[in-house]
Amino acid sequence: MTTFAEPAGPEVGRARPRKEDARLITGRSRYTDSITPRGTLYLHVVRSPIAHATITGIDASQARALPGVVGVYTAADLGTESVGLPCAWSVTPDQKAPQRPPLAVGTVHFAGEGVVVVVARSAAVARDAADLVEVDYDALEPVLDKEAAAADGAVLVHPDLGTNVSATWVFDSATAGTGTSVDDAIAAAEADPEQIVVRRRFVQQRVIPAFMEPRSVVVDTSGEQITMWSATQIPHILRTMTAATLGIPESKLRVIAPDVGGGFGGKISIIPEEMLAIVVSQKLGRPIKWTETRSESLLAAHHGRDQIQDITITARRDGTVTGLEVHLLADMGAYLSLIGSGIPILGAFMFNAIYKYPAYRFTCRNIYTTKVPTDAYRGAGRPEATFGAERIIDELAVELGRDPMELRQQNWITHEEFPFTTVAGLTYDTGNYEQATAEAMRQFDYAGLRREQEERRRSGDAVQLGIGISTFTEMCGLAPSRLLGSLNYGAGGWEAAAIRMLPTGKVEVITGISPHGQGHETGFSQIVADQLGVPFDDIEILHGDTQISPKGLDTYGSRSLSVGGVAVVKAGEKVIAKATKLAAHLLEASEDDIEFAAGRFTVRGTGKGRTIQELAFAAFTAHDYPDDMEPSLDSDAVFDPENFSFPHGTHLAAMEVDTETGRVTLRRYVCVDDVGTIVNPLLVEGQVHGGLAQGIAQALFEEAVHDEQGTLVTGTFVDYTIPAATDLPGFDTGTVVTPATSNPLGVKGVGEAGTIASTPAIVNGVLDALRHLGVTDVEMPCTPQRVWRAVQDARGAATEETPIDRHSPGAGLGSIDPNMGERG
Repeated sequence: MTTFAEPAGPEVGRARPRKEDARLITGRSRYTDSITPRGTLYLHVVRSPIAHATITGIDASQARALPGVVGVYTAADLGTESVGLPCAWSVTPDQKAPQRPPLAVGTVHFAGEGVVVVVARSAAVARDAADLVEVDYDALEPVLDKEAAAADGAVLVHPDLGTNVSATWVFDSATAGTGTSVDDAIAAAEADPEQIVVRRRFVQQRVIPAFMEPRSVVVDTSGEQITMWSATQIPHILRTMTAATLGIPESKLRVIAPDVGGGFGGKISIIPEEMLAIVVSQKLGRPIKWTETRSESLLAAHHGRDQIQDITITARRDGTVTGLEVHLLADMGAYLSLIGSGIPILGAFMFNAIYKYPAYRFTCRNIYTTKVPTDAYRGAGRPEATFGAERIIDELAVELGRDPMELRQQNWITHEEFPFTTVAGLTYDTGNYEQATAEAMRQFDYAGLRREQEERRRSGDAVQLGIGISTFTEMCGLAPSRLLGSLNYGAGGWEAAAIRMLPTGKVEVITGISPHGQGHETGFSQIVADQLGVPFDDIEILHGDTQISPKGLDTYGSRSLSVGGVAVVKAGEKVIAKATKLAAHLLEASEDDIEFAAGRFTVRGTGKGRTIQELAFAAFTAHDYPDDMEPSLDSDAVFDPENFSFPHGTHLAAMEVDTETGRVTLRRYVCVDDVGTIVNPLLVEGQVHGGLAQGIAQALFEEAVHDEQGTLVTGTFVDYTIPAATDLPGFDTGTVVTPATSNPLGVKGVGEAGTIASTPAIVNGVLDALRHLGVTDVEMPCTPQRVWRAVQDARGAATEETPIDRHSPGAGLGSIDPNMGERG
């Protein structure tokens, strides 16, 4: 007789270590580069060292002669001249989008664009042969400055388009019916001495995802079905888009995302090398592997951010905000990547943040330059918007001489006002900004640090203290499908799951979500363990393989739990419904009299019952089941939310700035987040910590820098600075919970929260330490050089004009250029 283990108790809310870690941290993981089918050949890409040039000649004779080289191919050799990589988001009907071939055809449009591929019997030989390929270029003028590119008469990246402006997208609360006219608000504020207008420019520098595992692809076309292994976040979307791009029957293509070492949005694109690997494998009849070097990754993988934000805020002198206008220039790079054109548009709905603006307008122009394309990077449009939102509210506080936290509290949505429809048209379902803020301020000792700050200012300490604030919200769980459709997005926002009840009492959960380090196998197991009443260790989570999990829309936008996890719950509900019917039949009772709790179905008022595992075995034997029921408890489900989810939180940073050297030190960081129902506190804390590191890195360390010719000069980790553990303090994290109403789990999403919130907190803190010296801006990253120069410029301006009272908040700001600081 089969016996079944009993569950150990409630799982949801339990801080379980990740079950994945037994594999991942002991070296038993399987990454794409670990996969080498018999007979594999290796592909290497010869990349343009020039940002903009005409290809005038290619000599591959020496490369072809190298022992071990199988072939050297151009776009013409492979027949890919007319192949275009997909863009899934046409943000406007008149969006101008050039075709991006997997290999350059005639002209290169960014440094790092592929020109030739070399195929050899080893990766080392392929690299050596690539060095022997000689490509002649006739250099063209690079297009690097977004503003100059958008101007009339600019050098065109794609002359056939007739412009460098890909699209202009506008949201206006007056025409959308969600608010009043921002033009009227600005005009009224300019005419009324009891109101104020503040205009600022903020720059979001270009950054690089810098995931742990470089991109890698293995393709085997030798069987009846093409199999592609890829270090991707999107195996299902990759399958569909590859079939559409190359004309392969989708039923003949299997895509597998094995263990993936980090993504951060950087593995969300359909990349040229995936298409090239298939084409070359078909041409040669051999498996093909491509794995990039770290320098290739920094050079040619898509970048993130890269925006100029011109923001105008209006308010009454008592601090009540009356309007917000945003003009955005977003650098697309040389081509539109998979969803790059829509990333700034996602931010459009978040510039209003948690504040009650009555009037709002957002205008975005997407611009082509001769740089690597941009696309999603952790937060994808929301961090950029939150930065602008939290920076401009700080600037308003300075102009009004107000404490920046008090000004936020005056203007935010109070907990009694939820659900609240914002001026951008989104309905925030739940939240409690007051609770999160009160707890963060208590942990941070906000009042005590303000006193210390004032003492340091009075004493003229060389190391000044600044307090940075970010009270944020974000829209998570990229969905619903109808809303995405209204924005011309090329896919839906639903997610799929299935549950298989095995005869031996074990459970297989199949999810369309594809993890790359988040802990899905642990969190989903906890949810199913509680829902079905089976032991945690008896649950297996299957994912990342389109043959095992045929339906899904993958992982990005903090949608894993709030969309994918809910699909699992919906499948579990169907399992329980089937099991209830079978239990009623076997126990000779009415379905209405069957109760289910802790994995056991019982007849109400009796001790008669069967466990769900016993019912799974009974369904397997099929000896006795209802006539109108198939002998299976297995079920699947698709979930499409009716709304986004809206996590929020308060992040506070204590920044120490050495005014003599420009050195910036993060002394303390406290954040209290509301991510809805918490399935696993350990997973939540890990996601917050990782997100904070990336957001802080943008504020203080990271920047993709190009020289005047468009060459990336930060192409290694020697030059592109990412923080080490020693660069960051321990983080004090906390949570409050207001469950979401948009899904039955009450979850909101956590994967991007730390990144979204932390960048403005850090920069606000740096400026708060220096404002009394006359410093009004330091562009990111706030490096020692930039901070020192800003201090020196402010001191020089003070000497030339009028003395600054260094003891009063915001002193001297009226005589200082608000855009002062290095532009680079």
